[in-house]
Amino acid sequence: MIVLGIDPGTRTAGFGVVEVEGNRERALDFGTIDLPESMDHTLRLQRIYDRILELADEHMPDEAAVEVPFLGQNVQSMRKLVRVEATVMLAAMHREIPVAQYAPAEVKKAVTGKGRAAKEQVAFMVRAILRLEDSGALDASDALAVALCHARRATTGPASGAPKDWAAFIKANPGRVR
Repeated sequence: MIVLGIDPGTRTAGFGVVEVEGNRERALDFGTIDLPESMDHTLRLQRIYDRILELADEHMPDEAAVEVPFLGQNVQSMRKLVRVEATVMLAAMHREIPVAQYAPAEVKKAVTGKGRAAKEQVAFMVRAILRLEDSGALDASDALAVALCHARRATTGPASGAPKDWAAFIKANPGRVR
């Protein structure tokens, strides 16, 4: 199975392509889609869409996985980030690639064992799991972690304690939702 993992971002979006055969997991590709601050947001979305299509055409992933934003302080930033997430999903769907979504805590738990791990801990574990000397920028290692999370969930089910959907998240975290 080949999984395209995406860590969406409005300035930098991470991507990671992981191949899983039995117990063997290996990185096929990873990096970032860097978007200039001066670029109009709609043009950023177009660049992300085009790059996801290129990655899909190059690696022919069986499935895609996207990390979803759950909370944010700035409403405008969250709106832009959700647009990026939707753009990624639409591009994958355009290539008929099924898309799964994961909360950051579930991704972190899948690769580190802790849902509140720091980005640096995630990067360290991604390098160890995939036997990489360098996993690129933190956004790229996060995207590889999303792909690993999806591959592992496909074989073992969700990480224990992770909410399975928005309703479960809201029920488990009533004070975090406004």
